[in-house]
Amino acid sequence: VQYQITSSRLHHRLYSLTDSSETGPEDEEAETRVPLTPLQKLTNDMCKDEKTIKELIIGRRVGFYKVRGEIGYGTFSRVKMAFHALTKDKVALKMLDKARLDIQAQRLLSREISSMESLQHPNVVRLYEVVETPSRLYLVLEYAGGGDLHNRICNEGKFSDNSSKIIFAQILSAIKYMHNINIIHRDLKAENVLFASNGCVKVADFGFSTQVSNRNDALDTFCGSPPYAAPELFRDESYLGPPVDVWAMGVLLFFMVTGTMPFRAETMGKLRRCIIEGTYSVPPWMPGPCQKLIKGILKTAPAERYAVEQMMGCDWLLPVEFPWTLVPAESLSPLQSLLESESKDLEEMVEEVRGSLEELGFTTEHLRNNQPKDSRNPFTGVFRILLHQAQKRRGCDCPPVVRGMVRDPKREGLRAYRGLRHTSKFCVLS
Repeated sequence: VQYQITSSRLHHRLYSLTDSSETGPEDEEAETRVPLTPLQKLTNDMCKDEKTIKELIIGRRVGFYKVRGEIGYGTFSRVKMAFHALTKDKVALKMLDKARLDIQAQRLLSREISSMESLQHPNVVRLYEVVETPSRLYLVLEYAGGGDLHNRICNEGKFSDNSSKIIFAQILSAIKYMHNINIIHRDLKAENVLFASNGCVKVADFGFSTQVSNRNDALDTFCGSPPYAAPELFRDESYLGPPVDVWAMGVLLFFMVTGTMPFRAETMGKLRRCIIEGTYSVPPWMPGPCQKLIKGILKTAPAERYAVEQMMGCDWLLPVEFPWTLVPAESLSPLQSLLESESKDLEEMVEEVRGSLEELGFTTEHLRNNQPKDSRNPFTGVFRILLHQAQKRRGCDCPPVVRGMVRDPKREGLRAYRGLRHTSKFCVLS
């Protein structure tokens, strides 16, 4: 699919989303008799309508997306809110200027796209599509309109014990899922934890992420924000990925529960010393089970640090109940296998997505010619947005709940952990 507009006289057949390869006078006459589908109207406008073409040229439109105001920025990128011209869904448009991307930045961007292509989880921001123009690259991401964790704590103060459990459990579930498929985040911090409008937590920004062949593979690149960095990163030695993410989760948990960071110093040198020595103090009013979890995570020796599985089964998180068993586990399978699935559980959702595609003007031919596994394709963007809509209608993206006191923590903990491990494939707690 070509997004670049070079002339207002271009015919919409350049957009491979159309079925016809040639268009003559008879076709144009037929168009006047048969109402255009939303897809046909949009592709016609993108090639013939002067206002739409102008918006594409000046950046008010990017592909099938209408661009609106800026919602954030980074070192190499700006993030704008946009919405899909066909589905009307809001998205976040991460814009990168190609001229500013050096070799290292290009490598990080490639890793970010690769990681996000592999991730399909309720607590991970989704990548819908990648759009490229001669001067820019755009990542079309799920829009989380509830702000980030850092700003929320700075503006509203620390969270209650129950709220901390609900938020942390979702972060933990996301990281567990990533580690299961050998993806290490390496930049976990409050600024990269976003909230959807319904309160569901979304882990974002995979610019420093990496996919390893084995979780025991050694890494050697210092990544992330110093206040969240594990001691082994400051020692300039190779390190294992999962314990680095676990340490950052410990810092996040401390920040949520107390409203302050565990490691604070006036200079980078002093901060480094504090982290390497593991020097921090836990407020006495912090609940005992939460204290135990933080102390188990913030161990300076990676081998002594809690594993994700231990965190999942800890007493503090015992009352947290996830709603995701309402959603078929297969709904997070790769998109192509979803299309080809014969599972009865998925039949209704697949038909719903196909029905929505047909209403917009996509035909069986489109599905055959445009594979949704290719993110640099506008069909993929539409398909993934509609799929996400269907999943949300079936319970995806619902925050967990705290179900009250536990009578026998030790016995209940073992039972609850076993139950989660076997019944909640959607969380991938294996």
